[in-house]
Amino acid sequence: MASPKPRSAYVCNACGARHPKWAGQCTDCGAWNTLSELAEPRGRGTQRGGYTGAADAKRVETLAAVSPEERQRIQSGIGELDRVLGGGLVAGSVVLIGGDPGIGKSTLLLQACAALAGSQPVLYVSGEESPQQIGLRARRLGLAGGGIRLLAETCVELILAHAEQEAPRIMVVDSIQTLFTEQVQSAPGSVSQVRESAAQLVRFAKQRDTVVFLVGHVTKDGALAGPRVLEHMVDTVLYFEGEQGGPFRIVRSIKNRFGAVNELGVFSMGDHGLREVKNPSAIFLSRHDEPVSGSIVMVTREGTRPLLVEVQALVDESPLANPRRVALGLDQNRLSMLLAVLHRHGGIGMFNQDVFVNVVGGVRIAETAADLPVIMAVLSSYRDRPLPLDLAVFGEVGLSGEVRPVPNGPDRLREAAKHGIRRAVVPKGNVPKEGVEGLEITAVRTLAEALDAIA
Repeated sequence: MASPKPRSAYVCNACGARHPKWAGQCTDCGAWNTLSELAEPRGRGTQRGGYTGAADAKRVETLAAVSPEERQRIQSGIGELDRVLGGGLVAGSVVLIGGDPGIGKSTLLLQACAALAGSQPVLYVSGEESPQQIGLRARRLGLAGGGIRLLAETCVELILAHAEQEAPRIMVVDSIQTLFTEQVQSAPGSVSQVRESAAQLVRFAKQRDTVVFLVGHVTKDGALAGPRVLEHMVDTVLYFEGEQGGPFRIVRSIKNRFGAVNELGVFSMGDHGLREVKNPSAIFLSRHDEPVSGSIVMVTREGTRPLLVEVQALVDESPLANPRRVALGLDQNRLSMLLAVLHRHGGIGMFNQDVFVNVVGGVRIAETAADLPVIMAVLSSYRDRPLPLDLAVFGEVGLSGEVRPVPNGPDRLREAAKHGIRRAVVPKGNVPKEGVEGLEITAVRTLAEALDAIA
């Protein structure tokens, strides 16, 4: 009797939705050309679909009867990595870390493995490099890798068989796109292979209380390669950010079931690997010898930590019919909106001016607290009038010209005072009742009041 033809479905790489047949557009998220064929694993179609009896039934209980257990975290030995993870590693968690090639993913994980090897059994699985290559990197970084167990393998079943024997508490898989499982008949790196390989590793992590790090490739757009469902399967998603030629690297938490999202860890890349930056505000401030036009200090908040960063703007007469609007580290559409607000409620137009805005240090600011600093930096460059070096600004600007408060205003002001800031222009709702020692705070309600404060 002929074996039944394996069933297949089509999965959207953008949202993870499943479709019975291929189509040019995903009907769930609207993305085009994102459906990829996903073959069902062999021999598992009927076992997963139907009810197999009382042996598989699990006991139903009320939420109040579940005892909340605070799991003890494992310290990685790298403080900035522990901060991004929410305080350390959680047993049984799966962490997906992505970033551009050569930005430092493998270096950071190798350093973490070396720090953990003294107290925890560690298994480093490499699908891209040989053990000799990893050994050369460890010697170049000056790491003592005596306690790290190495395995060069790409078959998931063999990796899990070795992991059963080694019983590691920490396991690194570099990278998920190189793995394949014998249950799926497709090439490594395909949607079905990545999804099924990750599913097996996640099951192993939960059953054995092992911390599993998965290294993921990124696409040319900077997103993690493979199906979007991969990010839903893991507990934590970390992104490496930073310029390839620059000395600083930023690890950002995009998803974390055990801590705050958008938490930030800052590292500097040197000859001996990645080094923690304990005081990131110091590196993001240029500290000019004298005031310069178009430069201002803003206080942003990433995760649980306020940071001082410098926002720079350059406004120059444009020879083009359509002046350029360029934003590095900020949303370009928001820059265009702020310039419109500046014209409508400040009476200053930039119709024939090119406007360039940059956040120093390669930091990406996603919050609206950058609105007021961007407007003031642009206006400072346009008028060629420097702002004081000891001035810090933050606040959201609305379309009607109002300046709205942002979360954690007092924490931002205290952080600014620690770094020598003596003046601050902030929204009225962010001014603490008791004030901040050594800081002169100017509260504003509208954009007009903010512009008058720096006039």
